[in-house]
Amino acid sequence: MKVKLLTTISFFTYQLSISQTEKLLHGKVVSNNKPISKVEVINKTAKTSTTTNSLGEFSISVKAKDSLLFFTKDYFFTRMKVTSENIQANNLVVKMIPKPEELEEVIIPAEIKFDPLPPDPETVAEIDRDKRAKDLKQYIPQYNDGSITNGMQTSFKFSLGKSREKDEPESAFKKLIRKTCSKDFFTKNLKIAAEQKELFIDFCDADPKSKSITSNPNILTTIEFLTAKNEEFKKLK
Repeated sequence: MKVKLLTTISFFTYQLSISQTEKLLHGKVVSNNKPISKVEVINKTAKTSTTTNSLGEFSISVKAKDSLLFFTKDYFFTRMKVTSENIQANNLVVKMIPKPEELEEVIIPAEIKFDPLPPDPETVAEIDRDKRAKDLKQYIPQYNDGSITNGMQTSFKFSLGKSREKDEPESAFKKLIRKTCSKDFFTKNLKIAAEQKELFIDFCDADPKSKSITSNPNILTTIEFLTAKNEEFKKLK
């Protein structure tokens, strides 16, 4: 019994002496099983430090419960508390985690400018003709769909910045309107905008009744016809 007691007392005395006495602790710092050199090993408790060699090895004086810090540029710092077992083993292995690589900054220009292409006169004229044709369909629903008598044979030519082409002779109805009605009649009496005058005349010319007016020209009948068509024209807007 006395022998066991003495053995126990001796063991705790030995442990106490280890914990209170500085020992030289040897160790190695690695990452992915590869040694890391030039790592700062700091004993925060004792205010001492050292650096690992090319093999990642170091030696530093410690006591049990001392705090060790491990610093290096490309790795997250590591902290640990020294235990009596670490001192007894005297072969400390510290594993550090590498920091993610930083990507190089890529500068994207805010705006890329291109020299404008010169306009193609033929393309511009074609676009203008298409636009005018669409406007005509808006005001004349039966235009170009076959519901107007001889409507498919009716065509209108447009040009950009040029006078109206004379490929086709002007209809007898249009000649009659231009001869008998002044410009003021359309803008003041019928309240038709100047830019829509030609479109309105085309709209009236598309009506089969315009032929009867041409066959028997009469100023009163012509004005009544234009007034009635004007009401229809306004409803289409």
